[in-house]
Amino acid sequence: MNEEKKLGPRMRRRAEAGKKQSGEDGSGENARVRNILAWVRDIAIAVVVALVVIQFITPTVVDGSSMEPNLHHGDYLIMSKQSYGLFGGEPEYGDVVVVKTHLKDEKNHDKLIIKRVIGLPGDEITIENGDVYVNGEVQDDSYTKDQVTNGIIEGLVVPENSIFCLGDNRLNSKDSRSSEVGCISEDDIVGKVVLRLLPLDKIGTIFNPYDEQE
Repeated sequence: MNEEKKLGPRMRRRAEAGKKQSGEDGSGENARVRNILAWVRDIAIAVVVALVVIQFITPTVVDGSSMEPNLHHGDYLIMSKQSYGLFGGEPEYGDVVVVKTHLKDEKNHDKLIIKRVIGLPGDEITIENGDVYVNGEVQDDSYTKDQVTNGIIEGLVVPENSIFCLGDNRLNSKDSRSSEVGCISEDDIVGKVVLRLLPLDKIGTIFNPYDEQE
């Protein structure tokens, strides 16, 4: 006689319950598979979210003193990579931007620098006697470190799809005044700096002196 037929109803129920607990009916294996699939799904979602975030924002750190007194060496910043791309925006006076140059870093890669937008396409830039003129109007330099801009530029017209950038520490900044940098193509703008996270006592949005002039 079949072994299961020898068991009474109560014993058969106990045997079936034991099979379920031990996973002999396959439910235990199915649960493990479901757990693995859920884990893979969560990892995939996290990777997709991370890739999307990276396309929009990325951190950057100030290297050097060329943006003092408003940004300092080691400041931890957040940069929007799509401010002038996906969202259809255009560079504006006073924006702080990260741009790619033909300068070389210690690894012989194109160097990224952080500067402030001073001139837009079609603007005429003149620098003389320590002052910066845009389209014949002298610019307020009270936000810069020394309130003076060295160098001489006579009637430089910013090319189409380009910007003219300066550091806030005008006496210690390699920027659009230098032939090694020059006007920056908008294609070489990596992103707009929108937030400072560190140091904590200076956390906040990025100062734009032109906002105060409006």
